[in-house]
Amino acid sequence: MKTFSKPMVVLLITVACVGCDQATKLAAKRFLAPDRFFSFAGDTFRLHYAENTGAFLGLGATLPDHWRHLLFTALVGIFLLGLLGYLLLNRSLPSVAVHCLSWILAGGASNLMDRIAYEGRVIDFLNVGIGPLRTGIFNVADMAITFGALILAIQSFRRKETFERIESP
Repeated sequence: MKTFSKPMVVLLITVACVGCDQATKLAAKRFLAPDRFFSFAGDTFRLHYAENTGAFLGLGATLPDHWRHLLFTALVGIFLLGLLGYLLLNRSLPSVAVHCLSWILAGGASNLMDRIAYEGRVIDFLNVGIGPLRTGIFNVADMAITFGALILAIQSFRRKETFERIESP
């Protein structure tokens, strides 16, 4: 079986993630409204349109416009360019790190596209929970970022345990 080069992996993950995220956001913008939601599976899963001016769970949404633009558009853009450079230039990254960092890059890039296109807002539309215990409203890009970060964190703990076991007498 032929393996893909690192730039091809980064490109494929980015195109797939951004494509799925932007397509679902377009559908949410067209078919959902902020004043009502659709509930599924006994209200475990909801589709609910929202525009987020902050970061994760609305963090920073109350900052003045110029600070939000600086933090969530300019600095995130610089960070994503740095992450792309790191991904492509670091020759010692394990395959799992390349995949996880690519998911983080892709999710961040798609949300950055929203911020640029929608005057600093990101389209969110997914919500899960049981009864009053619910997540914030999020999108596919947020899931990609979370997935990449969680797998990377789990992998780093697993590696640490492996090294500690090897070094222990």
